[in-house]
Amino acid sequence: MADGLTTAEAADADAGDPLSPFLHRFERPDPDLSYLDGNSLGRPPIEARAVATALIDTWSTELVSAWEHWIDRPLEVGDLVATLLGAAPGQVVVGESTTVALYQAVEAALRARPDRSIIVACADDFPTDRYVVDGIARARGAEVRWLDSVDDATARVDANVAVMLASAAHFETAALADVGAITLHVHDAGALVVWDCSHAGGAVPLDLDRHEVDLAVGCTYKYLHGGPGAPAWAYVARRHQQTLRQPIQGWFGQRDQFAMGPVFEPADGMTAWRCGTPGMLGLEIAATGIAVVAEAGIDAVRVKSLAMGHVMLAAADQWFAPLGLELISPRDDARRGGHVALRHPDGSRIVRAARQAGVVADFRAPDIVRLGPGPLATSFTELLSGLERLRDVVASGAHELLDQDPGRVT
Repeated sequence: MADGLTTAEAADADAGDPLSPFLHRFERPDPDLSYLDGNSLGRPPIEARAVATALIDTWSTELVSAWEHWIDRPLEVGDLVATLLGAAPGQVVVGESTTVALYQAVEAALRARPDRSIIVACADDFPTDRYVVDGIARARGAEVRWLDSVDDATARVDANVAVMLASAAHFETAALADVGAITLHVHDAGALVVWDCSHAGGAVPLDLDRHEVDLAVGCTYKYLHGGPGAPAWAYVARRHQQTLRQPIQGWFGQRDQFAMGPVFEPADGMTAWRCGTPGMLGLEIAATGIAVVAEAGIDAVRVKSLAMGHVMLAAADQWFAPLGLELISPRDDARRGGHVALRHPDGSRIVRAARQAGVVADFRAPDIVRLGPGPLATSFTELLSGLERLRDVVASGAHELLDQDPGRVT
């Protein structure tokens, strides 16, 4: 596939795609829609409907007795996620929201370094990450050392730092951090590191164990096809599980949970990182999407993701640059995650006009257009069609006919 910008090339790529059977594993009610927003919300697996029905049937027939086989599902699903993270079993749990998981990880790491009071975070990171860090710092009287980007970590993490929080893949540009090198530097400074892998999990091999990462979190509703608001995953390296103490002492993290004792005693392993009762419907639907990605294998997913990235880069150069859209994602495959980002001062209206033309892309204020096909759920033909229609929208000036109000959700 040379530049990937002809219909024949796209058809050839689909014919030679070893992951093409997975295209039929996802709901696609509108075959004419080009969905290029899998970096925000992945398409639903077809199996999710049956899984949801089966769980409701179990709830109906077994009632409260179903907890006998539901109770440890967050740990079982966590082990499934671990296969996509380069992590051995027993180090991942699924169940809380990404925000809660971030809070647990950063607060636990800060408590583990009582002689230090500096948190390092990135000023250009996803809002939740910044808000969580700011809230913890205010509550604890700690200092936040803000980096312009994660690339500044090696110059700004020193012996006064307790913990650093950063993203493995940048939410806007898809730029990949050098997780291994940065983690090593943070450890050399005597600090701990928390990686937010929300825009990398399910799209990029992470090798958390090999890089000796301390803690990591990530959502499941993007490249893992877990569904809207699906529970997040949390990773805690086994070497830390007996010493780090997460701050939310809920009854699902209690050693003898059903003794209902008066004092909290944390359970062993990842059970201690559980808080309240898991939402089983969301968990089982998420497990369905995670299982499909695990079946495909993260290495194969990455190969196709990079091939799709090449198509988008070619379109950026040949079609979009002449129309005023600037590429802001890295060109180097080793530095780019699963999506490609373009900048245009009228990005909001371009994305809205594209949706009217049957192309779902993504806008991030003030001027970023993100293109993120889910590798398992998107064909090269669908990708090319979407890129062509997006080009035609901008070339025709159709976006200029829309008002400036982007609405609440962008």
